[in-house]
Amino acid sequence: MSAAPAKPILDEEEARLARARRIDRIGKWAMPALMLIVAVIVWDRIVVINEIPKYILPRPGLVVETLINDFGTLSASAVVTMQITLMALAVAVIGGVGLAVFFAQSRFFEMAFYPFAVILQVTPVVSIAPLIFIYVDNRLVGLLLCAWIVAFFPILSNTTLGLNSTDHNLRDLYRIYGATRWQRLRYLQLPTALPYFLGGLRIAGGLSLIGAVVAEYVAGTGGIGSGLAFRILEAGYRLNIARMFAALLLIAALGVVIFAATSLLSHLLLRKWHESAIKREI
Repeated sequence: MSAAPAKPILDEEEARLARARRIDRIGKWAMPALMLIVAVIVWDRIVVINEIPKYILPRPGLVVETLINDFGTLSASAVVTMQITLMALAVAVIGGVGLAVFFAQSRFFEMAFYPFAVILQVTPVVSIAPLIFIYVDNRLVGLLLCAWIVAFFPILSNTTLGLNSTDHNLRDLYRIYGATRWQRLRYLQLPTALPYFLGGLRIAGGLSLIGAVVAEYVAGTGGIGSGLAFRILEAGYRLNIARMFAALLLIAALGVVIFAATSLLSHLLLRKWHESAIKREI
């Protein structure tokens, strides 16, 4: 007796996988949006039911209205904060990757200077910032330095880990074939370290924003060219809590944009060859 054909089973399995992928694709966007809507509704009902004054906790609608009315001022401050964040992130990438390469090339260099990087990381930036603004006359440089301190270590540590995680068998093979240090770095160590670096970049992107906001708080300077942190302080002094929430909303939006951009960059660079970015079957 001949065996039953396997094609219907395969078709059924392919249909199941396609349906699961479609649900996953929709759910990836629908679930966060749904939870956000629920959170906003709960927030609004809490304010209404408990009759909370707007100078303590404003309703979501008032926050959105304030954001629209004050968008000119808040958006200008958001641009200032974003500029400091991106500049600090760029300097952290250049410095972190460059120092990690030096660490990978010289074990003694790493042992000598890595502890200083750890000390910078574990010391709260809010305790260093007042000293920075005492010794640095330029306000922009001071803000940039504070944000850089926070963002620098994740890139340095992740990239160093990636450079040191190269398969020792491949390193030995490169030595056998007479590859130079530069060739080993370019063709072996840097590709191996790329996923680690991109992971550190995603972390450093958010931390640079945090560092910029904290530095603005410590600097405490207002007027034209002030960032969102000063707008929050200003609104707090005036008990304009709705504007505080609007500024916080913009800071959160900046953080989401930075994370989305770094995640997209990671996907574009890794999607064709690294396991972390290759789509898995459900």
